[in-house]
Amino acid sequence: MTTDAHTTSLAPLIPLTAGRWELDTAHSSVAFTIRHLGISKVRGRFAEVDSALVIGATLEQSSVHATVALASIDTGNEARDAHVRAADLLDVEKRPTMTFRSTGADGEGEEWTLTGELTIGDVTREVSFEVEFGGLVDTPFGSKHAGFEAQGQIRRSDFGLNFGAADAMLGDVVKIQIDAQFVEPTQA
Repeated sequence: MTTDAHTTSLAPLIPLTAGRWELDTAHSSVAFTIRHLGISKVRGRFAEVDSALVIGATLEQSSVHATVALASIDTGNEARDAHVRAADLLDVEKRPTMTFRSTGADGEGEEWTLTGELTIGDVTREVSFEVEFGGLVDTPFGSKHAGFEAQGQIRRSDFGLNFGAADAMLGDVVKIQIDAQFVEPTQA
C-alpha cells in the first residue's frame, strides 16, 4: 500500500485521507430487525440518514457522527409504519431523530469495534458496533470511496420505547445493520 502526504498516521491501521468524508446516501443504508410475537422477524430501514466520518491525525482525533430521521422508517407496510411513528412507539413528534456520536474505536485492518453514544429523544446510551472495513476504491468519476459494514444491537427499553414489551408483541432487542459508503474529501 502506498501513501501520500495527505494520508494520516492512521495509514497502518486504515488508509484514509485526513478530513471530513461525506456519506454517499445513494449507496448506504441503516436497517433493523426486531422480533414480532416472538416467532418471526420484522425488517425495516430508515430512508433519511446523514453521516460524516472525520479522519484526524490520530485515531483519537477521528470520529463518526450520524443522524437518522425516525419518520423515514420503512418496513414495507404503510399502516405499520404509521403506527410505529405514532406516540405509543417512536413518537416522531417528540423524537424526530436518532443520533450517534462516536467516542472510541479499536481494531486494525478490516475488523473494528466502534463505540459511541446513541440518542433517541432525550435518552442517551452507550452502544458498540462491530465494523468491517470493506476497502477503498477509485471510482470512474474521479473520487475515492471507502466502504464499511457495521452491526450492533440495542434494547428498546433502554430508550423508554416499551410498547408491546409486556405482552411480548415486540421484542426488546433491535438488531441494527449499517452499510456505509463515504466519499473522500476533495483536496484544495
